[in-house]
Amino acid sequence: MNFKRFGLRPVLALTVAGTMVLAACTGEGNGGGGDVSGSIFVSGSSTVEPITTLVAEMFAEENAGFDYTVEGPGTGDGFALFCNGETDISDASRAIKEEEAAACEDAGIEYTEILVAYDGLAVITSAENDAVSCLSFADLYALLGPESQGFDNWSDAEGLAAELPEGFGELNTPYPDAELIVTAPGEESGTFDTFIEIVLEDLADEREQDATTRPDYVASANDNVIIEGITGSPTSLGWVGLAFASENADTVKIIEIDGGDGCVAPSDETVVDQSYPISRPLFIYVNNARADENEALVSFVDFYVENFSAAGEVGYVNLSDDEMSEAAAGWTGR
Repeated sequence: MNFKRFGLRPVLALTVAGTMVLAACTGEGNGGGGDVSGSIFVSGSSTVEPITTLVAEMFAEENAGFDYTVEGPGTGDGFALFCNGETDISDASRAIKEEEAAACEDAGIEYTEILVAYDGLAVITSAENDAVSCLSFADLYALLGPESQGFDNWSDAEGLAAELPEGFGELNTPYPDAELIVTAPGEESGTFDTFIEIVLEDLADEREQDATTRPDYVASANDNVIIEGITGSPTSLGWVGLAFASENADTVKIIEIDGGDGCVAPSDETVVDQSYPISRPLFIYVNNARADENEALVSFVDFYVENFSAAGEVGYVNLSDDEMSEAAAGWTGR
């Protein structure tokens, strides 16, 4: 699979040979035979947090002496802690940025990157919003991009939409003559970064604009806050990870997306085959030095890659068998 901008690549000079890990491996882990003791601290993406939490719960059930903390302030905040040497594992809903990797290198932090699952981003509105069923990348730029600041109604974006070049999907104008209430991830979130990179960046570059969103919306790294904002207005707009949107499908409406090849609904199948245009990989990053010093951390990550079908249990898209096998080899050969 060759996800846009997430193809295979060397993980900078920080990582020792063989630490680029592609996936996790299913199977029954022994959890260190039930006698693992010690603690780990995980921070980072709120999207990956449910996966890591479930794996930690499973591991703790088999190892009474194991303790863990898993928190989800956002991918960027998690990397700041990780590259400062404060955490054992950093959950991430995007690959580490060059400047973050440089910060780790400056601090002497070497790491192993592990791809653990796939996810799509879901653009969402209120379940009451019958006026919108599909939006293109052009629509999303007009409504949410850097030139949309101050648009109070959906229809305020029509003039900008008419100026946009072809190739970014069909416009779904006219937009509703209704209040546009945006609640979405903030800049500390990997979900924000992924949305910018996949949906908005190319259009922003073509129009010589900063690749970012409009600043005038309710921003949060907490997916629950975003869902509350979406359900609180009948003409809302925002985005979250697909797993979280699907979990709340009874209260929000998931919008189909046209990235240039027609409207496609997000699903496990369309995320994996890349026909859904807003798809992404999910990662964990393991501090190598802390793993050398903490047997509980090594045993936990062993268990993670042996039991990563757990990702599917919390709504994410599992890796292929080949990817899972390669993950096991990559982690053990680090």
